[in-house]
Amino acid sequence: MAAPYLSIIIPTLNEEGNIGKLLKQVKQQLNGYSNEIIVVDGGANGPSKDNTVKIAKSMGAKAIYDDKGKGSALIRGFKAAHGKIIISMDADLSHRPSELKLLISGIEAGYDICVGSRFMTGGGSSDMPPFRIFGNKVFVTLVNVLYGSRYTDMCYGYRSFSKESLKKMRLTEKGFGIETEINIKAQKAGLKVLEVPSFEKKRALGQGKLRSFNDGFIILKTIARNIGNG
Repeated sequence: MAAPYLSIIIPTLNEEGNIGKLLKQVKQQLNGYSNEIIVVDGGANGPSKDNTVKIAKSMGAKAIYDDKGKGSALIRGFKAAHGKIIISMDADLSHRPSELKLLISGIEAGYDICVGSRFMTGGGSSDMPPFRIFGNKVFVTLVNVLYGSRYTDMCYGYRSFSKESLKKMRLTEKGFGIETEINIKAQKAGLKVLEVPSFEKKRALGQGKLRSFNDGFIILKTIARNIGNG
C-alpha cells in the first residue's frame, strides 16, 4: 500500500464532544489528498474516560495511546506517521480546518516547517486573555534573542512538517514545552521555517488542559535546557 501524502496528528483526552465534528471538517478539507489521521489518546492519568477513541475510530482515524503528556503524544504520533507532510493540530476545535491547505502549501513551497501564528497580520485569537498574550510575547522575545530567530508566536500547536525535518530535530519534550522545543531546535538545525497567519477560536466543548502558570514555567525550563545543546 502506498504511503499517504498527509498525516494529521491529533492528541486527545476526553474530547468526545469535539472529535467527531473536527474529523468531519478535516476530511472535507483533505478531499483529494491521500491521508491518514492519527489520534494519540491519553495522558498521565490514563486514556480518555469517554467515547473519544470510539468516535475517532468510527470515522476512520487510527488510534494509538500515550501516558505522559502533549509533547510525548505528538512525538509518538510523528513516529507513527507515514505521510510526506505531517500536520499537528488540537482536538478542541480551536484550530480552523480551513487553514490546513495553507499549512500544506508552506511545505510544498519548499519550507521544512510551517507554523501558524496568531500575531501576524491576518491571525488572531478569541481565547487569549492579556496575561497569556504577555507571557507568549516574553517567550517569543527570549527565544529570538537567545537563538537569533524571528518568530512572532511560540506556544501554538497548529503546524506542518516535512518528515525529514522531524528526524533532524530529535524532539524529547513530554509536556507543553513541545512547541517551544520545536521552534528552538528548528533554528539550531538551520531548518527553513515559515510562519503563516492563523486564527485561534475558543475551545468548543469540554475542559481545557492548559494550566497557564505551571505550563509557563515548563516553557521557561525548555528554553533554558536547550541553551548550548546541539
